[in-house]
This record gives sequence, C-alpha cells and structure tokens, in this order.
Amino acid sequence: MKNNVVNSVFALLVTAFLFAGISVAGQSQKYAYVDTQYILDNIPEFQDAQDELDELSAKWQKEIETKYAKVSEMYQKYQAESVLLPEDIKRKREEDIVTKEKEVKELQRLYFGAEGELYKKRQELVQPIQEKVYNAIESIAATHNYSFVFDKSGGMTLLYTDPKYDISDDVLDEVGNVMQTVKRDSRNRGD
Repeated sequence: MKNNVVNSVFALLVTAFLFAGISVAGQSQKYAYVDTQYILDNIPEFQDAQDELDELSAKWQKEIETKYAKVSEMYQKYQAESVLLPEDIKRKREEDIVTKEKEVKELQRLYFGAEGELYKKRQELVQPIQEKVYNAIESIAATHNYSFVFDKSGGMTLLYTDPKYDISDDVLDEVGNVMQTVKRDSRNRGD
C-alpha cells in the first residue's frame, strides 16, 4: 500500500514537472494561422485549374452515364426478348451485357479512380499552386520565427482566432512574388 502511494505521488510530481516544462517552452513559441481556402480563392490560377477540372469531370461523367444508359438499354431489350430466344443466343447476349458493363466500369476507374486521369490532372494543375502556397507559408514562418502555423480551413477546429495572428494575406503577398494573386485591397474574405 505504501509503495502505491509513493508511486502515485512520484507520478504526480513527474507529471507536474512535465506540464511546467511544456508551459515554459510554450510561452517562448510563436503561433500563427492561415485560411488556405481564402488564399486559394484569391489565386486566379487556382480557380482556372478548378474550372478545368470541373469541366473535365462533367465531360467524363456524361460519357460514362451515356455508356451506362446503353448497357441498361441492352439489358431491357434482352429481358423483353429473352423468353423467345434460344439458350445459346441468350448466353451470348448476357455475356455482351456483362462485357459492356465491365468496360464502362473500367472506363470509370480510368477517369475517376485513385490514380485515374482526374487525379493526374489535379496533380498537374493544382499541386504546383499548393506547393507555392506551402513554400510561402514556410518562408514567412521562418522569417517571423513562428513555431506553428495552423490552417483555419482544415479539419482542425479553431474555436477562436485573433485576426492579428492571421498571416493569410502575408502568404498571398509572398505567393504574389511568383504567380498572380488578387491585390490585397480587392480580396474578399467571404466570412
């Protein structure tokens, strides 16, 4: 029993020292945040890339829907005629329908799959912009000695943010050195 009490007291002291050390270290660290959605919304090249991706996606989706409609039409026609067809022709039609459906699914995977054409196009168009934004954030963080830069628009929830720690406009200005961004006085926060 005495050992449990000593171990508990020791654990409490170690925990207290750890928290004290973290708080002292935390006081010397500088923090900032950005709103990457706001940043990207103020880079015309990003909107152009999104428009191109949306257009490609809609075009490919329409193509796939047309092909699925053709498969559905083949199936409906088969069902209507199947009672009158000999077994060998029924089997051939079933195979044709299954083959056609597999082709459409493969095309859908080719366009929209994890490594599909849309993914590759997004990498080609959007990734360079995101890298420039990240490089600008990194540069500003290094220049101003920020230990952490949080993303307000990401999955992390920030319950309160003081606007004086928002460096989104600084990031846009930095990105503006390598690509076109909306001028500071023309930017729309939208929130």
